[in-house]
Amino acid sequence: MNRRRVRWFGCGAASAVAIALDLRVHPGGVIAYCETGAEHPDNERFLSDCERWWGAKVIRLRSDEYTDTWDVWERRRFISGPDGAPCTGILKVAPRHEFQRADDIHVFGYTCDALDQTRAKRLAETFFELTIENPLIKAGIDKAACLAIVAGAGIPLPVLYSLGFPNNNCMPCGKATSPNYWAAVREHFPDQFARMTELSRRLGARLTRIANVRMFIDEIPMDWPTLDPLAPACDFLCHLAAKDLEP
Repeated sequence: MNRRRVRWFGCGAASAVAIALDLRVHPGGVIAYCETGAEHPDNERFLSDCERWWGAKVIRLRSDEYTDTWDVWERRRFISGPDGAPCTGILKVAPRHEFQRADDIHVFGYTCDALDQTRAKRLAETFFELTIENPLIKAGIDKAACLAIVAGAGIPLPVLYSLGFPNNNCMPCGKATSPNYWAAVREHFPDQFARMTELSRRLGARLTRIANVRMFIDEIPMDWPTLDPLAPACDFLCHLAAKDLEP
């Protein structure tokens, strides 16, 4: 009996391309998406576009106990720390554990960028019992190439990319520590920034760091630079991947 392939969709360009590549090599299996309740509204459009591109539907997984990231932070009275954030474990890892089978093959969208390779290695070490495949790392495809491949498929990229955010994560992401990130949230999502300012002050959570000094996000100077959008870029490997994904 063939083992089930579970492709984990993060509603970003990298996981979208990883799934498209894997489906061409290994038809069948499932695509799963752990909803956090804190995604940008444009994610629904992007998910639907990707389903049409792949010719496959996404299985949506959610926590039965918590509604979104804010619910986790409020009830746990904790946003994030050196070992991560509770929202990840509750809203993503727990639903995954409930859904997965012992013999599943897990396909993730980590790219060949150095930071992503480090994250992929950490995932494999933490969940050593899982069989994990990273088709983008294997193919040498980076984030910029993924953006180009998605755009080349005629799919508008998620809104957050155009605003400079490197990933299509929750808005906001409680794990973020970059003052540039929080300055960008302040500029583009002032209501979310104000809500996080109030919550982090109430919980005593200094989420950002400037010159190695921890501080509250509302202490970031108003003229602090935000984020520069990552430009899509194609190289030879990207061209080969795009050809593999042609109908």
